[in-house]
Order: sequence, then C-alpha cells, then structure tokens
Amino acid sequence: MHVKRVCDSDLNHVSLLWILTPTFTLKMSTRLFILLCTLCCCIAIKYEPNWDSLDSRPLPNWYDESKIGIFIHWGVFSVPSFSSEWFWELWKGQKVPGVVDFMNTNYRPGFTYADFAPKFTAEFYNADQWANIFDASGAKYEKGII
Repeated sequence: MHVKRVCDSDLNHVSLLWILTPTFTLKMSTRLFILLCTLCCCIAIKYEPNWDSLDSRPLPNWYDESKIGIFIHWGVFSVPSFSSEWFWELWKGQKVPGVVDFMNTNYRPGFTYADFAPKFTAEFYNADQWANIFDASGAKYEKGII
C-alpha cells in the first residue's frame, strides 16, 4: 500500500511511503505509532456552514503570500469550447439563448451533456509545457479544477 500524501498544510506534503513499506526496518508497531501520530496532526478542523465560521479559517502561507496564482477549469465542458465551465447550467438550467442556439446548431437533437465525455480525451495535453508556462508567468501556485 502506498500513501503519497496525507494532508496539505503550510508544511511540506507528508509522505508515508517509508512507513508503509514492509521492507523498512522499523517494527510494525513503531510504524503504526508514527502513522497514527502523523494522522493526528492532520485532523481537519470542522467549520459550520455560515460565513463567520468559514471566515475564521486561516489562509495558508503559500496562498496568502503569493502575488500570482493560476486556477484552471478544465472538464467535459471544454469539448464544445463554448461559454464557460457553467456550460451545463447555462444550457439546461437557465436556458441562455446563445448557448441553446449553439447546441441546436452544432449538435444533433437529443444530445446530452454526458455525450461530450467520450470526446474529452486530452490528446494535446502536455504537462511539461503547462509547467513551463506557469513557471514563466511567475505564478506561485496552480490549482486545476476538473
């Protein structure tokens, strides 16, 4: 079993691979103790569903001290490459005329949002190219939202 990351925090990501690897020389009880201690340090604070509670959470240093960050919204809605990540809501929920017209003009009757999924192949995605662009931009963090 491999656990690559336990939690995000202001510290580095915690790697437990060495704890869970059977060939490591520590006794199993010692490994379990270290694992338990590590997990206890990462227990999430529970927040209530109200603004006062949510506003009480601290900003992580990596976010608070960065001047530039990049958020990428990429998913099935990218297939038609029209409108925004709210494509489904604008098409089927709010029935925005421009979005509905686009679908009627470009896709067969009865076409569903799920029909886009097989076309979401990421065939031209190049992680190294994106990493170079982010680095050159001066961004201190990137958050992909899929």
